Amino acid sequence: MKDMIGTIFNVGMILIGCTIGTLFKKGIKPAYHEILLQALGLAATLIGINAVVQRMPQSKYPVLFIVSLAVGGLIGQALDLQGHFDKLVGRFSGGNLVEGLATAILLYCIGSLSILGPFEAALKHDYTFLFTNGMLDGITSIVLASTFGFGIAAAAGVVLAWQGSLYVLALILQGALSTAMLNEVTIVGGILIFGSGLGLLNIKKINTLNLLPALIIPPIVISVMQLF
Repeated sequence: MKDMIGTIFNVGMILIGCTIGTLFKKGIKPAYHEILLQALGLAATLIGINAVVQRMPQSKYPVLFIVSLAVGGLIGQALDLQGHFDKLVGRFSGGNLVEGLATAILLYCIGSLSILGPFEAALKHDYTFLFTNGMLDGITSIVLASTFGFGIAAAAGVVLAWQGSLYVLALILQGALSTAMLNEVTIVGGILIFGSGLGLLNIKKINTLNLLPALIIPPIVISVMQLF
C-alpha cells in the first residue's frame, strides 16, 4: 500500500480539482464555458503533438504506430467501445460530459508521467513522477470540472485502475520491460490525445475510445519480436 502512495495522491488531486472546478462552474457564464472548452482543446492538441515530437526521433520502429492505430482501431470498432461508453455515461448525465470524460481519461492516463510513474514507484520506489503528475492533473481537473461538471471525477477511478495495473505489471515483468516499448506506447498515446483535442475544438470528431486498443499493440509486437 505504501508503494501506491503516488497513485493515491494523484487520484486525490483529481477529486480535489473536480470539487473546486464544480464550485466555479456554478458562477461561470456560457461564454466562459466555451472559451474554457477551446482552451482545453488547444492544450490537448499541444500535449499530444509534444509527446509525439519528443518520442518519434527515439523510435526504433517508425511504422509501428501506424500498424497499432489501424489494428487497434479495428478492434475498438468491433467492440464498439465508444458506443458502450456513450450509453453508460448517458445514463447518468447529458450534455457533452461524454466527450469531456473521454478527454479527461486520455489526459490523465496517456502521458509520460502517468505511464512511467508507476514503473518508477514499483522498481525504484521513486514517486517523483507521480507526485508531479498529480499536481498537473489537479490543475487540469479544475478546468475540466468547471466546464463539464463533477462527472469528470469518474476518471479518477480509471486512473487508479490504470496506474495500479501498470504498477503490478512492472513488478511482474521487471526484466521484460524496455524503453523502446514505453516509447512506442507514448507515441500512440500522444496521437490519441491530439485526436481528442481536435474533437474539443470541433475540427474533427474522432472516436478516440475506439482507438484505445492501439495502446496494447506495441507491447505485443515488440515482445514477439524480442523472441526472435
